[in-house]
Amino acid sequence: MSTRQVVMITTGGTAASQTTADGAVPVLHAADLVPSTTGDVTVRPVELMAKDSSAMTVRDQFAIVAAVADALADPGVDGVVVTHGTDTLEETAYLADVFAADPRPVVFTGAQYPADHPAADGPANIAAAVALAADPQSRDRGVLVALGGRVLRARGVFKVSTTDVVGFDTVHPDLPRPLVADALPEGHPARVDLLALYPGVSTGTIAAAVAQRAAGIVLSATGSGNTHPDITAEVNLAVQRGVSVVVSTRVPYGEVEPTYGGGGGGVDLARAGAVFSPWLRAPQARVALIALLSCGADGDAVAAFFAASNPA
Repeated sequence: MSTRQVVMITTGGTAASQTTADGAVPVLHAADLVPSTTGDVTVRPVELMAKDSSAMTVRDQFAIVAAVADALADPGVDGVVVTHGTDTLEETAYLADVFAADPRPVVFTGAQYPADHPAADGPANIAAAVALAADPQSRDRGVLVALGGRVLRARGVFKVSTTDVVGFDTVHPDLPRPLVADALPEGHPARVDLLALYPGVSTGTIAAAVAQRAAGIVLSATGSGNTHPDITAEVNLAVQRGVSVVVSTRVPYGEVEPTYGGGGGGVDLARAGAVFSPWLRAPQARVALIALLSCGADGDAVAAFFAASNPA
């Protein structure tokens, strides 16, 4: 039986953390995280960074995706595992997914408890991720997230618990996988702001994003994609100034679609030029928009991408 090869890229997070007087911090090295038993799988650790995922920048996230591409440039590699903090895992995993043209498995995993905690779940999660990345049956599934005994597609995944070892769920188990591109863009990533909408929200939040030269804005709207009429007017102004605006929701489950009117409903936002994200929640919609705009997509391409992400 031939040995299968998996590259394990470590980025820090809770799986690499131990408890200190200043809280849990990532101190373990890549070699420390390699499972003690891997069967016929050879694991090659690559220590890329050691960060809490909430402290990552967009450039860090693109660096992780670039490291995945570098690993897959070796034809002898059968799959890739990325260890990542769970706070923003859904975003980086999805960024990898929109560039994942290679059919070989890429699996993101992490932990809810530090390595020195009595209930440490990192070792089991990493072992499961390595086995999944080495399995030929995992090919052509896009980027996967393996944590707490569950395996989910990156597209649509989101964190649902701060403490439960089963920390992730998905808004839809089988979303289509349109790619942004098969190679990463050069240069600086586009800046996209994510704004929460709520009763009494200031219209100045959108104006400020435009004034600070955001290339795009994602709105975490209420319900199926609704807000105040004054926000609709600001969306229209932003679109007129060349800023892409995408509407998602703060609601965990269900489709987001233009349904209501009244000046601030989804129908009004769509008429103002906003693009609706039917299933991707705001964090992943922002990642998609960053990737699209970084690759030079225009308004039509942005709209086409989100339309293609709808299984309906």
